[in-house]
Amino acid sequence: MNLNRRRAWLAFVSCAALALTACASGGPGPAGPGPSAGGAPGPANFEPQHSGGTLLIDSKGAPGTLDPQINYDPAGWQIAEAVYDGLLAYQKVGGPDSTKIVPDLATAMPTVTDGGTVYHFTLRPGIHFSNGQPVTVADVQTSFQRIFKASGPTSGTFYQNIAGATQCLAHPAGCGLSGVTVDPATNGITITLTRPDAEFAAKLALPHAAILPASTPDTDQGINPVLGTGPYAIASFDPNSKLVLKRNPRFTEWSRTAQPRGYPDEIDYRYGLTVEAEVTEVENGQANWVNDPLPADRLNELGTKYASQVHINPQAAFWYLPLNVNLPPFNNPQARQAVEWAVDRSAIVRLFGGSALGTPVCTILPPSYPEHVDYCAYTKGPPTTWSAPDLAKAQELVQQSGTKGQPVAIVVQNDEVNLAIGGYLQSVLNQIGYQATLKPLSPGVQFPYIQNSNNKVQISLTQWYEDYPAASDFVNVLLSCNSYHPGTDSSINISGYCDKDYDAALDRAMADQQTDPAKARAEWGELDRRAMDTALIVPLFTPNYVDFVSASVGNYQYSSSFSTIIDQMWVK
Repeated sequence: MNLNRRRAWLAFVSCAALALTACASGGPGPAGPGPSAGGAPGPANFEPQHSGGTLLIDSKGAPGTLDPQINYDPAGWQIAEAVYDGLLAYQKVGGPDSTKIVPDLATAMPTVTDGGTVYHFTLRPGIHFSNGQPVTVADVQTSFQRIFKASGPTSGTFYQNIAGATQCLAHPAGCGLSGVTVDPATNGITITLTRPDAEFAAKLALPHAAILPASTPDTDQGINPVLGTGPYAIASFDPNSKLVLKRNPRFTEWSRTAQPRGYPDEIDYRYGLTVEAEVTEVENGQANWVNDPLPADRLNELGTKYASQVHINPQAAFWYLPLNVNLPPFNNPQARQAVEWAVDRSAIVRLFGGSALGTPVCTILPPSYPEHVDYCAYTKGPPTTWSAPDLAKAQELVQQSGTKGQPVAIVVQNDEVNLAIGGYLQSVLNQIGYQATLKPLSPGVQFPYIQNSNNKVQISLTQWYEDYPAASDFVNVLLSCNSYHPGTDSSINISGYCDKDYDAALDRAMADQQTDPAKARAEWGELDRRAMDTALIVPLFTPNYVDFVSASVGNYQYSSSFSTIIDQMWVK
């Protein structure tokens, strides 16, 4: 646990011990148990006495597309982990072991040859999709091609080193992806890279590398379920009301660590309630889990009356404001810098729930990462850590930029926490000289909406949680040209920033990571600093995540890769 998280936790404990309604930050402070630290390790073997029942999950909105190779939302990945498999997987347990990579549909970890550029796998025999169709190496080959044909959001960042990827990125529809070859006689799979990639195994363990039937259409499947191999299958989905997962009748546990058998017979996500109502339902036992940020005004109540049902999980993540460098007013560097100077990170932390739940940040890389460098270019006081905003400087920059009086729409999610922060941001933008409005959207809609350049989003409030623990997963994924796909819902470079010199520096850092990790650490820190100097995004805070479950739930597990492991909770 890094120092900032430790301090935040001590603040939380202090509030709990004194049963206060406010922490030192000035925001409401919950009381309750110690941090779950990723949740305790799960049972070594399946415990059939806990099997059965229906797990009821309340969520304000649906997770967007059901397509596992397209969805880039934490809620979507959480569902994908119960429904889909890749060649490799992160262990599905709570605690530190959740970051370990294990073979999933592959029989073993790959044999890597040719200086780290060739990966050899053998497909596990006897696996079937939920309709009974056997999984073959042909499905593996077409699944990797589909990542590019469907213009997956990480096709140009996670998988661009596969031989043939350059041609696939340029012409997705005709993607043959020469770097993925298979041998049906031996169930062999060979993936050839154009250069070594120290993170390639981690990327193969993510939902975007899920193995799907070869017959799956090469377009985003949206609300249409895609066949998978996991312990659950999507039985029905109405984005306005409910998603139902039921046991996959073809599933037999082949690896307890990679894809364990689930406990509930059915998992229901119910949509449409306010978060306040969700919390009340879990308190009353009408639902089992709140799948939304908890409202700040309920935290003290939960921490005092329901302490054993509250779980605190530190995050390698940050909330931030992408500034669209291709649209007025933020195509002007001075306008972007004005927002950086104006936003009070401490005020936003108070709106989020107080210092127990968030810590102000000024950079992209999490403070827990070895590549992180203390740097805060837009604060009063020393430029190392957050101190205070400077509205006068912000107003001066808006005046100098010639953008004063221009309209600015802030696109936020419509839950209580996001709306509160959005209202604060609207006020700040108005104070420094803009005509600001707030545009709230449901969570399943907002995240793809702000990615699509056709929607002309100037500024938005969003979050980024690590896919796997690497600096490139923040700096490269969020700011490289390969992450910018104009006119699509799969453009995670929301700022629309594409600079060839910056991209070349990203490539050097990723190459050095393989051969000279110490040099690469320094390079990632410098790339983070360059992004801040250019004011491409406004980092706000790094969060702790609070989970609230009903008294009838057992075996709570939290994975640092995929958050709460829904199918390992049992309903008492």
